[in-house]
Amino acid sequence: MTLRPVNPEPLGPPRGYNNGLRGRGELLFVAGQIGWGSDQRLVSTDFAAQFERALDNVLAVVHEAGGSPQDVARMTVYVTDKAAYVAARKAIGAAWRERFGRHYPAMALVEVGALLEDGALCEIEATALLPENGA
Repeated sequence: MTLRPVNPEPLGPPRGYNNGLRGRGELLFVAGQIGWGSDQRLVSTDFAAQFERALDNVLAVVHEAGGSPQDVARMTVYVTDKAAYVAARKAIGAAWRERFGRHYPAMALVEVGALLEDGALCEIEATALLPENGA
């Protein structure tokens, strides 16, 4: 299977990874995305703001590959503080509904000791099943 990199320009140039890989068929694998902008600086120290931006970054990869939020089949969310996630549920839910509506992929939430980037509070990776005629 040939894999094609998917690296949306707004996410900035990746270093040592790809933001996504699309197979010859319909599968898109989205690398873990954190809450940073194209300058690769975190948008905030606020958990909900980082989660919202990480979702946007995941969807930027999906859109670049020709998909939509409804094509996301699986997500894994890594958080450094489960209590911060729980405390931000209302804001996270609003951000989710704004982007995904009532579409809920198969998901897992994992609490970890730390993420690679200092200050990152959450990271989201995903798999999407894209339309056959996608980019």
